[in-house]
Amino acid sequence: MSVSEGSDPRNPAGIRVGDIYEDCSFHPVLCTDIEDNCGLVLSGVSLIDGTHPRSCDARYCEPVLIRAQDVMAIKGDLAGYAARRQAERAA
Repeated sequence: MSVSEGSDPRNPAGIRVGDIYEDCSFHPVLCTDIEDNCGLVLSGVSLIDGTHPRSCDARYCEPVLIRAQDVMAIKGDLAGYAARRQAERAA
């Protein structure tokens, strides 16, 4: 069953199909599917290297929405972006 609404408490960021979100590896990912499978599982394709499917639990992986205009800056320095985000999450 596919779920596309962001009002579910299992999806705190309200991510929907077509949105860009940060996955567990700090990749910007274009969301292509949301499955109700023991929680909401976000799936998509990395906008860094095209890998797919990239999947995260919408609640426990703490994905965040990313603006389209920020993707190129992230792609230019993924290692630096990932280090900053890891530090933010640890704080």
